[in-house]
Amino acid sequence: MTQSTNPPTNPRLPAFDAASAKPEQKAVLDEILSGPRGNLNGPFLGWIHSPELAQHAQRLGAFCRYNTGLSLRLSELAILVTAVRWQAQAEWYIHYPIALKAGVPEALAEQIRTGAQPRFDEPDDALIHAFVTELYDTKRVSDATYARAVERFGHETTINLVGLLGYYALVAMTLNVFGMRAEGQTSLPFPE
Repeated sequence: MTQSTNPPTNPRLPAFDAASAKPEQKAVLDEILSGPRGNLNGPFLGWIHSPELAQHAQRLGAFCRYNTGLSLRLSELAILVTAVRWQAQAEWYIHYPIALKAGVPEALAEQIRTGAQPRFDEPDDALIHAFVTELYDTKRVSDATYARAVERFGHETTINLVGLLGYYALVAMTLNVFGMRAEGQTSLPFPE
């Protein structure tokens, strides 16, 4: 699945020291660590340098990850497609095992990662992939794809899907701009 190299990392932000954190930073960290994530893996140690952004973003992220109305499988599939579109090393590394555990077939994940034409066993997987790729490819979603999504998931969940995609694009941009890697990451899913 991944290139097994020791990934270079070029952090553009100063190291964060929790012991000397400002009260606003400590509040954000405490909320993240006591929430459903329970860890700081991902963009959080980048965002923490802007505590107000960090607080809003992490709360939006908790909603997008756990409360969209989509199953975890479909949310994770959408996140994997986003990681590929942004070539976000850490985003893929973090979400790939979660996606597999949620039921995304390994072969499907690999097809998405490599840009091969995906083969879907589940109609919902095909619909999510169509919606996400159409939005990324054309910056719009056709009436036909939108109608299928609303018919299957309803308006609220379709709106939440768009929010999930926007949030994980923000995550990918953060990880890419600041050269961040996931905790324990020793391989890269995409060439650099």
